[in-house]
Amino acid sequence: MKKVKQIAVISGKGGTGKTVLTACFAVLARNKVLVDCDVDAADLHLLLHPEIQERHEFSGGSVAFRDPEKCTECGKCLEVCRFDAVRENFDIDPIACEGCGFCVHVCPVQAIAMKECVNGEWFVSETAYGPMVHARLGPAEENSGKLVTVVRKRAKAIAEQSGAHYMIADGPPGIGCPVIASITGADMVLGVSEPSLSGIHDLKRVAGIATRFGIRMCCVINKFDINLENSRVLEDWCQDNGISVVGRIPFDDAVTKAMVQGKTVVEFGETRAGTEIQKVWQEVKHCLTMKE
Repeated sequence: MKKVKQIAVISGKGGTGKTVLTACFAVLARNKVLVDCDVDAADLHLLLHPEIQERHEFSGGSVAFRDPEKCTECGKCLEVCRFDAVRENFDIDPIACEGCGFCVHVCPVQAIAMKECVNGEWFVSETAYGPMVHARLGPAEENSGKLVTVVRKRAKAIAEQSGAHYMIADGPPGIGCPVIASITGADMVLGVSEPSLSGIHDLKRVAGIATRFGIRMCCVINKFDINLENSRVLEDWCQDNGISVVGRIPFDDAVTKAMVQGKTVVEFGETRAGTEIQKVWQEVKHCLTMKE
């Protein structure tokens, strides 16, 4: 059985255009499974319009619950809680609770117990472009890295069962736990950057993560023509660090116009950005072939 090629599109910061690029890849790629790993603020569905086929609850941990009938209000839980989750009336705030369980151990009458909580949902959907696995983490909930692992694992299983050639993941911004979960086991990391000082800084951080995990990284410079000097800085840095620049996407207001209509720019007729993104996808496929 041919191995599914996994591509993780990440950016190091929000707003660089990774979701737009991933959605375009969804249109251009054949025989693929899509996965939205930005579980904290998922938005790939806004362009791909998935129809949910399966809905699952996600539990990433436990929180403390107090039984008021057993509680003697001795105050030991209030004394030991370092997260201010125990209120003055001894009720426990489930949002503030970090699930450490210390209050359970110090309660002399076993009035507190740890209970599994639902932190969010994840979905298996169908789109006009193929299967998609995505999720929604609840407000102020944690364990996004665990949820990313859940959706990627299911997406990979679907890809293997269906004989898909690619698994294309829209990753979260930053370099934290959900990003690490998004790129683990990937064949390629595609870093999307913009020619700004913060864009340059964050691409370097993303490259450091990819290097740490031994994953090949390529780069796309989005809106490269809004600052040609910074674009050259990005290209020079990539060249010095063995990172292939697989595309330079120009600023194009057609991207925004397409998004307003809920479309990808490659479906929006002949546009400068759409034409370049088609070239980017061809380069990405070429780089994956070279890796073999």
